[in-house]
Amino acid sequence: MTREQLILKSIPLEQKFFALADRYIDSGDKDVRNLATALLTHFERFFTFLDKEGVEPTNNAAERALRCAVQWRKISFGSRSPEGEVAVARLLTVTRTCHMQNRKSLDYIAQAVRSYRTAQPCPSLLKNTSTT
Repeated sequence: MTREQLILKSIPLEQKFFALADRYIDSGDKDVRNLATALLTHFERFFTFLDKEGVEPTNNAAERALRCAVQWRKISFGSRSPEGEVAVARLLTVTRTCHMQNRKSLDYIAQAVRSYRTAQPCPSLLKNTSTT
């Protein structure tokens, strides 16, 4: 199947997806309403893989990237507070992202701390740091 064929084949699915979210936007159930709102708000992001070459249609790469962090959390019993969990999640995200980009995570963290102390914007972890 060509990319163009895939895009054409996905149109009915996108329409059903949008209609389903739209149907429940005024639901009496708060959780259903919140999910419908989130789906409508982020609708375009669900189909990014169709518009942008190189974006995979699954999250397999992300799941594989998290595997080591999940294993570490299980054998170390996580952390002992909600704040600790957030700190560990952020540090693991930084180290894994830097590793995937062949960047030194300690250099990034040092730069982020310097930026924080001087009230400067935090350095980006994104490959393409231009804003759109």
